[in-house]
Amino acid sequence: MRNKLTQKQETFCLNIFQGMSQREAYLKAGYSANMALSVIDVKASQLASNGKVMVRIQGLRQKAEDDSVMNVLERKQRLTEISRAKLTDFMELGQDGSWVNIGKETPQCGAIQEIHSRTEYDDDGSKPTVHTSVKLHDPMKAIDLLNKMDKIYSDGYQDNRTVNKTFNILVIDQETKNLISQIPQRLLNNANAHDQSIQGDSGSMGGAEEGDSP
Repeated sequence: MRNKLTQKQETFCLNIFQGMSQREAYLKAGYSANMALSVIDVKASQLASNGKVMVRIQGLRQKAEDDSVMNVLERKQRLTEISRAKLTDFMELGQDGSWVNIGKETPQCGAIQEIHSRTEYDDDGSKPTVHTSVKLHDPMKAIDLLNKMDKIYSDGYQDNRTVNKTFNILVIDQETKNLISQIPQRLLNNANAHDQSIQGDSGSMGGAEEGDSP
């Protein structure tokens, strides 16, 4: 197949993925070392720039990232464990009382946040008794996260906060205070003067019309 790598190319890709330099990956892949180092570096660089080799290295890195990071399904499964778990899942009851029993096959183990254990003895130092307590993650938080992942809540952002702002103007000198106090009276005077001007213009226009009459 045209897109299939040779064994040396595949080994070179694996070496690069493991963190080797291009020169080291090239030599350990089995390519000839009977050349000057500068020539080896050029050939190693050319091999690393090969389209098929680049795709293979990228695929290896992508797979490593995919394997190391929880996908959406895994995250939902872990949150589901937390939301469903109960303390009784990790306890056993018997004639002698109850005790914590957690093993590899115990369900919902991902919900456990902490495990504490202590040993108590009788007054004479005999008959040790082990007391174990288990603390689980908050199931309500897990349910809340699952609801958000499934977009059960409203998509719109609602901000119900009320912001009250008060602006205070501080006047620091008496002269400015006097000017501000005069503003209403000045506005009133200007309005009266404007009205009187309009009335005067109307009278002049009326007189002109009478004088022009035949």
